[in-house]
Amino acid sequence: MPPPRTRGTALRQRLAELRGPGVPAKALDARALAALAANPGCRRRAILDGAGVDKAAVASRLGSPSVFGQSQFAFTRGNAFEAKVKADGGAELLRLVHEKLDPRARPPAGARVPDLAATGPEGRAARTELALREATAAAGTWTLLDHPMLALEVAGSPAFLEPDAVVVHPDGGWTVVEIKSFPMLDGSADPSKVGAAARQAAVYVLALEEVAGRLGAGPQGHAPAAGVRHRILLVCPRDFSNLPTASAVDVRKQRAVTERQLARLTRVEDIADSLPEGTCFSPESPAEQLTDAVESVPATYAPDCLSACELAFHCRDRARAEGAVTSLGRPVRAELGGLTRVDEVLSAASGASGDPDDPAVAALRRAARLRAEALSAARHTAAVTGEEAAPCR
Repeated sequence: MPPPRTRGTALRQRLAELRGPGVPAKALDARALAALAANPGCRRRAILDGAGVDKAAVASRLGSPSVFGQSQFAFTRGNAFEAKVKADGGAELLRLVHEKLDPRARPPAGARVPDLAATGPEGRAARTELALREATAAAGTWTLLDHPMLALEVAGSPAFLEPDAVVVHPDGGWTVVEIKSFPMLDGSADPSKVGAAARQAAVYVLALEEVAGRLGAGPQGHAPAAGVRHRILLVCPRDFSNLPTASAVDVRKQRAVTERQLARLTRVEDIADSLPEGTCFSPESPAEQLTDAVESVPATYAPDCLSACELAFHCRDRARAEGAVTSLGRPVRAELGGLTRVDEVLSAASGASGDPDDPAVAALRRAARLRAEALSAARHTAAVTGEEAAPCR
């Protein structure tokens, strides 16, 4: 077996070939990782994200352009709000951390804000780790890390992540800060948006825990003093103003789910080894060749993908064309057991096929009987009253 360094070099070369000659890798961020963890069975997304392929460009080339992502207006507004929160050395941000998460600690006046600049993501990740080590050792002081760089191995491939901020408390604890531009109205925000922010923050927590494990390695093998906190700070505009407010969000559940799902991902190198020789996902490839390349990797489509993946429209069209029940949603797919196609479901419901002892088949046939009885009763009522029966869908 080749040494790890040789295997890593070979994998990077293979992923570069999959992207196409001269195509730069697209960074895998925490939002993409959270979406990937929500659908760990999708080998297509795993290899495209692992190789750094620009899925939005690929989707446009395939004729199914994506509408996924932030508008330029939202992006600009978010950047302006983040700059306001971090102004004056992060004084307002640190005040919110102190108020919501650590009110018993001394006020964060004169907090340290180390320079995290370095060459490349690997250099920035190393500089961030050094800054965390120094901040943890400086007991009794507050430290704000503005846009630190964290590394997390995903399916055998490194991902570099950039949270909005990480705060080191006087007791040595580390807190992830998420700054979002959606509002908090009367102290609460849209639950779906808060949930998405929590899943994203959970990825940062996992990456920080790896750093804490390395820094805490020693005779006892413990992490730093207080370690990584599982309550993150979500900072948003208050009501309809541009004034920041914040809420503490417990991400232990999201962290556990994300860790479990990421562990289930097939290793990127295993997927790459299974692809035909010459496979390339470059958006510059001819449309027919690119379609064959994308279709060579199986996808696991679900309606949830529409809000999380740039290739969702393409995969949905393929799922519908193949009559796959996944296009109806994961709950429906889970209830149907071994029936994976719509025509198989209809055939089983009509009694033309399927094992009657199969619980899914039995439930389908019972549902078909109930539907037939309801239609018969509606027709009988219509015949008696002389009214036209409403169609039963």
